Amino acid sequence: MQHTNHSHQNPSSFLLMGIPGLEAAHFWIAFPFCSMYALAVLGNMAVLLVVRSEPSLHQPMYLFLCMLSTIDLILCTSTVPKLLALFWANAAEIAFGACAAQMFFIHGFSAVESGILLSMAFDRYLAICRPLHYGSLLSAESVSKLGAAALLRGLGLMTPLTCLLARLSYCGRVVAHSYCEHMAVVKLACGGTQPNNIYGITAATLVVGTDSICIAVSYALILRAVLGLSSKEARAKTFGTCGSHLGVILLFYTPGLFSFYTQRFGQHVPRHVHILLADLYLVVPPMLNPIIYGMKTKQIRDGALRLLKRGPAQS
Repeated sequence: MQHTNHSHQNPSSFLLMGIPGLEAAHFWIAFPFCSMYALAVLGNMAVLLVVRSEPSLHQPMYLFLCMLSTIDLILCTSTVPKLLALFWANAAEIAFGACAAQMFFIHGFSAVESGILLSMAFDRYLAICRPLHYGSLLSAESVSKLGAAALLRGLGLMTPLTCLLARLSYCGRVVAHSYCEHMAVVKLACGGTQPNNIYGITAATLVVGTDSICIAVSYALILRAVLGLSSKEARAKTFGTCGSHLGVILLFYTPGLFSFYTQRFGQHVPRHVHILLADLYLVVPPMLNPIIYGMKTKQIRDGALRLLKRGPAQS
């Protein structure tokens, strides 16, 4: 698939390149992405259904997990269907408005997910370090406020990122990516991109830096409290509870940071490697998160089994 760049001051659409250097393999690459997307949708829908149908799971930890599942569904659905259309049907064209919307959902809800992961770390800190105050400090109303704050912060910070695209004049319309990643689109501009670059780096560093520091502090306090427990069984149980959350955190931040900074500073990273990892970042965590929580959280497993025994008619 080959496209050429031309001068378009206000392009009505862009052309997505896919994975440069691997165009011949696009058809086959789409199959694992389709499978992972199907697993992500089924797994996260299952988590939402289990928590909704089990009154015993209407607790802060599982309400945050529902928020995480909802965000994961939004993230992968905003990207994978168009990616599959590109790989299987060569549907490379995407309208300027659709491209801006896709960018907003990807970057905005990635920031929202970071806030939810921070809220989940705060939930674990209160449950382990301040158990006597857990119910009063983290009520259903508090959970709703934390979720709303994460949503408003994430979407509020990323709205200007999308709006700044409208001020640019573009000298090309071929996006060297398989979705509308911010810097991949900005690189098509004829000039004047410094505000976009500065705001993008500042917003991402503010979100990831603040959240990761607060998460690290929360788990440092949790570790100190756990090591002070006299019972080995209690320590093992607590580590098991927190282990699933730590796995989700690493799965979210590690590839996300790699993708973000290599797009800006990783000139020596092969482009197809960066883009393939960026694509995987938006589908692998949504696929694995329900599996991690389902395997590590007994309450989720038991709730799923009870739901299966009751059947859909009684749920």
